[in-house]
Amino acid sequence: MASDDNIYFIITAKPPSPHGYIKAGEICYINKQRYAREKRNDTDIIPVVRIGGAYDERLDKALLNPLSCRSAELLLALESNEQRLLALNDPEALEEASNLSKDSQVYVEYKEQSFRGVIRYIGSLKPYSSEPITGVFFGVELQGEDKGKGQNDGSYSYKTYFKCPKNSGIFAPFTRIKPVDHKPSAPPLQSQSSLSMTSTDPLKAGDRVTFFDDKNTHHGMVMNITDSKGCKMVLISTDKDEDGKQGGEIMVPLDCVIKEELLNKDETEKMDTSQSAEIGGVTDCDEITVGSLVQFLGKTLLYGIVHWIGYLPDHPEKIAGLEMEDSSAGVTDGTYKGKRYFNCPPFCGLFVKLSSCRPDDRFSGARKKHFNGHSDLNGTCVTEEQENVPPIRTEDVSKRLIGRMRGIQGHCNSCYMDSALFSVFSCSSVLDSLLFKSTEHDTIQSILLKNIVNPLRKNGFVSERSVMNLRKQLQKREHCPTYTTDEKDPEEFLSLIMQEILFLDPLLKLCNQSGRIQKEQSCYYYQIFMDYNHHLVLPTVQQLLEHSFYSNSLKLAEVPACLILTMPRSGKSFKMFPKIIPSTELDITGLLVDGPQQCVLCGQLADQECAECFRDTVFSDTGFKYFCVACSNQVHSHQQRRCHKASKLHLPQGFSCSQSSGSDRRTPPREKLELFAVLCIETSHYVSFVKYGPRDTDWIFFDSMADRVGESDGYNIPEVRVCPEVGQYLHMPLAQLANQVPREMEGVAKRLFCDGYMYLYQSKSMSLYR
Repeated sequence: MASDDNIYFIITAKPPSPHGYIKAGEICYINKQRYAREKRNDTDIIPVVRIGGAYDERLDKALLNPLSCRSAELLLALESNEQRLLALNDPEALEEASNLSKDSQVYVEYKEQSFRGVIRYIGSLKPYSSEPITGVFFGVELQGEDKGKGQNDGSYSYKTYFKCPKNSGIFAPFTRIKPVDHKPSAPPLQSQSSLSMTSTDPLKAGDRVTFFDDKNTHHGMVMNITDSKGCKMVLISTDKDEDGKQGGEIMVPLDCVIKEELLNKDETEKMDTSQSAEIGGVTDCDEITVGSLVQFLGKTLLYGIVHWIGYLPDHPEKIAGLEMEDSSAGVTDGTYKGKRYFNCPPFCGLFVKLSSCRPDDRFSGARKKHFNGHSDLNGTCVTEEQENVPPIRTEDVSKRLIGRMRGIQGHCNSCYMDSALFSVFSCSSVLDSLLFKSTEHDTIQSILLKNIVNPLRKNGFVSERSVMNLRKQLQKREHCPTYTTDEKDPEEFLSLIMQEILFLDPLLKLCNQSGRIQKEQSCYYYQIFMDYNHHLVLPTVQQLLEHSFYSNSLKLAEVPACLILTMPRSGKSFKMFPKIIPSTELDITGLLVDGPQQCVLCGQLADQECAECFRDTVFSDTGFKYFCVACSNQVHSHQQRRCHKASKLHLPQGFSCSQSSGSDRRTPPREKLELFAVLCIETSHYVSFVKYGPRDTDWIFFDSMADRVGESDGYNIPEVRVCPEVGQYLHMPLAQLANQVPREMEGVAKRLFCDGYMYLYQSKSMSLYR
């Protein structure tokens, strides 16, 4: 329990300028004694400090809602400000959670299911914090038949908070905890493995419903339920209004509303049949098999992929089990009445009559997608495990990848993820260890491998629903509540996947040489920072990396298998350089802390390094300045360089000082990385370039949202095209390239040179060992 020396508040509305950066839902505080002094001043302005901030913010008390210390701690455990504001509207739940103690019997929500357990820990999950309070979580040990269905053994981030059997512990905020003796208006959460709903389930905000008027049937989502003159009324956000347009709200009597259910109501079955007739009946049912892309008319025209075909209990007609393209249209994870028929992410599956389905007619080139399947003893189609597919070979790129409806289909600000996944996995295997590394997050890894990488490499196309499924899983893991809606940075996404989800070893190991003791640090990508004394006008990536390492006193501790670089820029709009030349080869020999170095003048083994000569272009436009003894003496005899202080290099094992005198003329080996992809952004849309073959002109350009069909109900058309002009410009002499006018460049080359944001390099030799 935190100290009571402070008074805590939650900010209930976004403050006006100049405090526009403060968001509603943030927690803040003020010392009690200071608050008493401010109160005597009879002012409406209170100087508070936000959690995570360092300075006073003078806010109107009308924006501040007082909290008890415990309530503030409970709300801090919620990741987003929106979640805190919603939880604030349920003061009974806050009070109930405040009264919970160790050994209390509770229900805990996890993976959309409710499990029974006992509270073993209540407190923070941060080992250290300078803030007066931190978020309070509940550590629950699962009991009975729910043992083994959790996420840990009572440990979090390598620290043990309580002990329990493997996968029987869960850490959760108070919004996912309910006491066993809790008596809410609705019963405790039921396991989502049972999908049949009953008409006695209470209606609540967020439920999908069907409602009726004198003529038609409509669909929508419950927004609120109110009493009006003794009659319960339901405010519904409609899918379509009376004029057939999207959106709109309507107030409907509760008696006219039915919660949408799963094919176990006669009315629903009749509705499906009649609506199928409206679109001219269903054809080609015999063509539909497991793996087919299909469409059917529900509340709107819906699309999905068939994972199972067979018969369900109490249903004489043949049924198809679908994974929905729009997961908001699904209700299941592949189970029906407690029995599993196929696998898909939670709330992405739906059972419909096979006669209501027809082949997806949106694009001619991808009407069907067959999986390897067979029939079980009951005649039911079963999907076999898909093989692991290697990167697309150079000779297969033209027939597998090039064209419209190729690559990864974009949806809802997903271009940062689409371009990153395409760049990393389409034609390279340098990060394939992500796909097979042992991890507890097997669902995310399975989606990444089976729903994205394998289809991309095998069929050349990944539907938007697969990427959305990955985004939803990231959101459900509570890493970010906006992964399904907001645009992110590709480096943020890749770091999340590599570091926090799949626990890949860091790609980079850097040595900081600014002090007497070298400090080693690890990271997954490197952000290039430039000092303002550089002389670069039209820089190469090689020059930018060297200048950044020089100004920050960094060296590489070892050769990386994969090097991800992001360019110096302020936000997505302001770029430090109008053009950057991608280095097709990145020579990192001079950046290695213990590698044998080559004299920049004679090419023999170097024995000295002069940091002050780094900016001197007399010797070379790029590279750290290493010299053998003889060349160093000659260079520093010049009056402009006599004050330079060269430092002695540490020679690796196998190299002796006698060699550096010139008696041994062996040339030290060079360590080089190959450029295999570039991500570009002009303002707010990411695209990517990928090197797919050995020739200079073997480049392709990918845009996940190159075109679009329809408006709100439409879909994006991804496109992959060859761009040999990129290779021609990359191997053009620097002076000739500098004279190129960007708007006059051929094809898409301008985007590569002017909008480069992230550069991906690989070492094919080192990737064999990582």
